[in-house]
Amino acid sequence: MLKQRLYQLLFVPLTIFLVLSFGAIPSAQALFVSPPKDPIVVMKQIFPDASKINDKSGEVPHWSIEQDNEIIGYAFETNDINKIPAYSGEPVNMLVAIDPQGIYLGAKVLEHHEPIILAGIPEEKLFKFADQYMGLKVSDRLKVGGNQTENMIHIDGLSGATVTVMVMNVAITKSATIAARALGIISASEEIKLPMATILPDVYQASDWQALVGDGSIRKLYLNRKTIDAAFVGTAAEHVEQARQNQKQDMFAEVFYAQVNLPNVGRNLLGDAEYNWLMQSLKPGEHAIALLGNGYSYKGSGYVRGGIFDRIQVLQNDDAISFRDLDHNRITDIYLPGTPKFNEMSLFIIREHHQFNPGADWQLELLVRRQLGAMDSLFTSFKGDYHTLDTYVYRPPVVLPEPELTLTQQVWQEKNIEVIALLSLMVVLLATLFFQDLLVRHPTFLHNFRHAFLVVTVVFIGWSWGGQLSVVNVFTFLQAFMSDFSWDLFLLDPVIFILWGAAAVTIILWGRAVYCGWLCPFGALQELINVAARYIKIPQYDFPFAVHERLWAIKYLILLALFGLSLDSLAMAEQFAEIEPFKTTFLLKFDREWPFIIWALLLLLINVFTRKFFCRYLCPLGAALSTGNSLRLFDWLKRRPECGQPCKTCAKECEIQAIHPDGTINMRECHYCLDCQVTYFNEQKCPPLKKLARKKNKFKEQQIPAVEVA
Repeated sequence: MLKQRLYQLLFVPLTIFLVLSFGAIPSAQALFVSPPKDPIVVMKQIFPDASKINDKSGEVPHWSIEQDNEIIGYAFETNDINKIPAYSGEPVNMLVAIDPQGIYLGAKVLEHHEPIILAGIPEEKLFKFADQYMGLKVSDRLKVGGNQTENMIHIDGLSGATVTVMVMNVAITKSATIAARALGIISASEEIKLPMATILPDVYQASDWQALVGDGSIRKLYLNRKTIDAAFVGTAAEHVEQARQNQKQDMFAEVFYAQVNLPNVGRNLLGDAEYNWLMQSLKPGEHAIALLGNGYSYKGSGYVRGGIFDRIQVLQNDDAISFRDLDHNRITDIYLPGTPKFNEMSLFIIREHHQFNPGADWQLELLVRRQLGAMDSLFTSFKGDYHTLDTYVYRPPVVLPEPELTLTQQVWQEKNIEVIALLSLMVVLLATLFFQDLLVRHPTFLHNFRHAFLVVTVVFIGWSWGGQLSVVNVFTFLQAFMSDFSWDLFLLDPVIFILWGAAAVTIILWGRAVYCGWLCPFGALQELINVAARYIKIPQYDFPFAVHERLWAIKYLILLALFGLSLDSLAMAEQFAEIEPFKTTFLLKFDREWPFIIWALLLLLINVFTRKFFCRYLCPLGAALSTGNSLRLFDWLKRRPECGQPCKTCAKECEIQAIHPDGTINMRECHYCLDCQVTYFNEQKCPPLKKLARKKNKFKEQQIPAVEVA
C-alpha cells in the first residue's frame, strides 16, 4: 500500500500539472505566435517624412518611397526575392529598406516561425540584431559573428539562435544585392581587375616587321566588304553602299595597332630618336599606341570639326577610352625593315586618368558608319584584341578575393571545432559498442567511463553545442520529404545533423537504445541526477511491471497526437511539442517563462526517486526512434536459457525496467547501459555462472588424489 501511495504522489500530480500547463498555453499566445506585420506600417516607421509610398512593382518586386516627388529610398520583402528556410523550415520574412546610394536604412522582421525565438528568446533581441544593418552598404561583405577582417564586416550574432540569424543575414544581403542591381544602384557584375603591371625597360632586340607581326607585338584588324555588308543586314542601311558580287572579297579596312611605349615595339617601329622623344613626352601613368591603316579611315572627319576621333576607341575592362586631337600625333616615317605602305599612321596617347594597365588585355574598336541621309546614319563596330607579351611586362600575382561561402559552408566552418569533437565522440562510442564484451568484464572502469561520457553529453553536446534532438526535427524532415526536399535545410546545424546521422546508424545496427542511452543530453542529465541520488542513499521507487509496461504507451500516444497536428500545422505541433523540456534545459538554459521552467525542473526532480521517468513514459522522440527498431541488424546483448526462468537478477537490476519478467529484453525500451551484460559475465552476481562455478570447483576437488599418511 505504501508503494502504491508513493506512485500516486508521483504520477497523479504530474499528470494534472501537464494538463493544466498545456491548457494554459493558448491563453498566452505571445509565447508562440508572431503575427505578421503590415509592411506599409513598417515602411512608415523607417521613412517618417515620406510623402508617398508607391505600389509594389517591378521584375524584382519593390516599393519606391518619395518625399516631395523625389525618391528617397526603396523597400522590399526578402520572401519576394530570396526565400531561405530557417531553423523551423520556414523562412524569416523581412522588410529591407535602402536609399538610392545603396545604404541600408533598416531591416525589420515581418513574420517568422522560429520556435526558439517564439518560445524563448524575446523578439526584441531579434529586432536588435536586424538593426545592425542600418548604415552599412549593400556592397559590403557581411558575416555573422567572428572578428573584423579586411574584406569582411562582422556583425554580432544572437546566442541561442545562431542558425536563424545566419539565415537572416543571407536573406537580407542576397535580396538587397539582387534589388540594388535591378534598380541600377550597383553594377550587375564586377570583374576582377588585374593588378597594375610594370613595363620592363631593358627588353629590346632589333627585329623586322614580319617578326613583330608574327609574335603578336603588332596586331591587325582586317575587314573585307562582305563582312561590312553582313553587319548591316536587317537594318535601314542594308542596301546603302553595298558592294557588288565581284567586290565582296575586296579589302574595306586594314588597321595595324600596337602599344609603342613597350621598348621592343616602340624602338623597332619608330627608331631610337622618335622613341626617346615619345618617352620623354609621356607623363607618369600615360601610355601610347600606334595605328597604321589603309582603306576606311580610322580618323574620320569628326576630329577636324570637333577635335574628337569618333571612329576609334580602346576598350579595357569596363572602360572605353576615346581620343581627342590633343592626344594625337602623326607618324611621319617608320624605319622597321619590311614595313608595308600605309595611308594613315598615328600615335595616340592614353592619359593617366584612364588608369590603363599595360599588362592587361585590351581591344581596339573601329566604328563603321553608313549615311542614310543628310543627318541620319547607322553604325556598327568591329573589335580587335591585343595581348601584351609576357616578356615585355612584369605582372604582379593576382590576389583573388576570398570566395563567398554558401550559408551551409559558413555554418560548418564556424562549427568546425564542434564537428571534430563530436565526430571524435562518435568514434569513441562506436569503439565502446564494438568492444563491449571486453569492457563489461571490468565493471568499475565501465561505470566510470559511462558516467564521464554522460557528463560530456550533458555539458558539451547539450549546453555548449545545443545538440539536443527533438521530435520537431522528425516532423520537419517528413514535411520536407513530402514536398521540396533539400539537404541544405538539415545541414544548417552541423551538430544536429551529425547526431541525426549517428542516431540513424545506431538504430540500424543496435536500435534506438544507443542514442537514448548515450547521446541524448536530457536523458544523460536525468541519469546523472539519479546516480547522484543513489550515491547519497535516497530511496528509489518503481512502478510494478504490469503498471510500468502500460505507461510505456503514453509516449506513443503523444507521438501520434503530435504527428496528427503536424499534418495540419507544423507550427501547432511545435507548440505542443513543448512537452519535451529540451529547449528550456539546453537551448535556452532555463531563461524563459516560468511554466516551462517548472515543467523541466519537475521532470528532473522526479529522477531523484526513479530513473529517467520522462524517457520511459513521456518522450515522443524516444517513441519516434523506437519505431525503427525493427530495422535493427544486431543483437549483441547476450542472454542465457535460465534468464527469467528461474533467474530474475538482471530484470531486478535493470533500472529502467526494460527486461521483462520472462528475461527477454525489450529493445524498444532498452537504453543500452550494459548493466545486464556486466552481470552476465560476473561469476559473483549471475546465478547460472555461480552454479557453474560451484560445479567446476566440486569437480576439481574430486580430481585431487588423497594424500597417503606415512
